[in-house]
Amino acid sequence: MAFQQHQLICFDESGYIARLIDSSEADYASVKQAAANAETLTELRDDQYVLPGFIDLHIHAPQWPNAGLALDRPLNEWLDTYTFPLEAKYRDTDFAKLVYADLVHELLANGTTTALYFGTVHNPANLELAKACIQNGQRGFIGKVAMDNPDQTPEYYRDASAASAVADTEQFIQQLTELNRTTDLKQTPVITPRFVPSCTPESLAGLGDLARKYDLPVQSHASESDWEDGYAREHYHIRDAEVLDRYGLLTDKAVMAHGTMLNETDYQLFADRQTAIAHCPISNVYFGNAVLPVKRVMAHHVKLGLGTDISGGYSPSLYQNIRQAVLSSRQLTDGVDNQLSPINRGVADSAIGLRTAFYLATVGGAESLHLKTGRIAPGYLADLQVVSLSTPIPPDSASAIFEKLMIQTTKHTIDHVFVQGKTVK
Repeated sequence: MAFQQHQLICFDESGYIARLIDSSEADYASVKQAAANAETLTELRDDQYVLPGFIDLHIHAPQWPNAGLALDRPLNEWLDTYTFPLEAKYRDTDFAKLVYADLVHELLANGTTTALYFGTVHNPANLELAKACIQNGQRGFIGKVAMDNPDQTPEYYRDASAASAVADTEQFIQQLTELNRTTDLKQTPVITPRFVPSCTPESLAGLGDLARKYDLPVQSHASESDWEDGYAREHYHIRDAEVLDRYGLLTDKAVMAHGTMLNETDYQLFADRQTAIAHCPISNVYFGNAVLPVKRVMAHHVKLGLGTDISGGYSPSLYQNIRQAVLSSRQLTDGVDNQLSPINRGVADSAIGLRTAFYLATVGGAESLHLKTGRIAPGYLADLQVVSLSTPIPPDSASAIFEKLMIQTTKHTIDHVFVQGKTVK
């Protein structure tokens, strides 16, 4: 991890980083002066630092009003009692506009420059989410949620049939493609079966066909909890990941959330398909029934990034999830049951550090979405955040600065955010 002082980050007209110019280079002063003359120079104070923008790989956009609510309930009860009734309200596009404008603004304020969103079954509301991303300057990956299984979804909130779930998904792809003609900041449609229990085999098959037809990203959940993991075995007699793979939904453009119950065979399947996992450490505490073994997943060469999982995760901040990822990994290493002996209590060598968690929030997320971002380097998108660190005694090393930024940053100390070279905060 490199740390540079007194360096110019130069953007090109397309919003990419064109050059990094060190103060020792011959044209440093002239380029800086030219930017100042053109009023395009942003100068940092001594207590400000530039970091890559964050990529959030798992957000349920319509659940934003419920963030922090009823996290003590079992997952299936939480869905039926709190989540589905809320998501049904998005048939009202005025409600959708209000919520989505606030959500996108909040995520940008927390340094999230790219977001992978679940929408609802309502395409007009999903288009409002895309418009909120465009208007606020965030790069969005957005999916019309497909959920047609009458045994696992309420009558008031589900697709009428597998055929309509697939047709409405294709309609959203076409509508978003048309909307993209009006903006330089493109939004990406995503094939989005909610999860295996919510979908019939017919809708899963149809969505897999759409993913191949349009060569689009896919998002869903995989082995999120004991309940979800067991559903696939009970109803399909194979594992959750195998169900998704059967219908063509594990691809090199797919991101599957949570994965706390995946096993070694599943990891190998994910690696073979080049499918990514969205690690959601805060929500996993409440609903995952286990800690995702990050080091084991990465050892299998599975792509891995971070997600907030609003509203199963109460915080819109990936900084909070960076911290929780480290904390959860330490608990996995040490174990939590004090009635067991130390040698049996934990899973040895499972702890990760802040650098690994930061990698997941930046490079890991970018690679999962096939994006040229997540790094401060020429040829990468100028998705950046400027963060301040005010302490009475300044840190004495680059590593100390980094650690303090990861632990102490809040949206109130994120001073500027750039997406594709444009200031959005």
